[in-house]
Amino acid sequence: QVQLVESGGGLVQAGGSLRLSCEASGRIRRLNNMAWYRQAPGKQRELVAAITSGGSRNYADSVKGRFTISRDNAKNTVALQMNSLKPEDTAVYYCNADVQGILAYGNYWGQGTQVTVSS
Repeated sequence: QVQLVESGGGLVQAGGSLRLSCEASGRIRRLNNMAWYRQAPGKQRELVAAITSGGSRNYADSVKGRFTISRDNAKNTVALQMNSLKPEDTAVYYCNADVQGILAYGNYWGQGTQVTVSS
């Protein structure tokens, strides 16, 4: 099977930075689109940033210019560098990936990592 494991969340003051990482492991042939989503209390999960296998990126308007998504195809990882954090960025952040596995194709989620930004 395939697992996505996030790390790097925590508590930070407004204006600060955090870097989230996600590593995919298991019976992987190829990782296609990878993305970060977030879900704040009482709100729907939303796309934060996405990156294709070729490196094309797109961002939610609310994070453009502050967040940067990157990936390392050799290590099966995706990262989210978050700068100039705001209290409204507080949420559980989830890694997501489209995976061509050894036997099947699927979409997978990580367990989530909490990001809390204090004012």
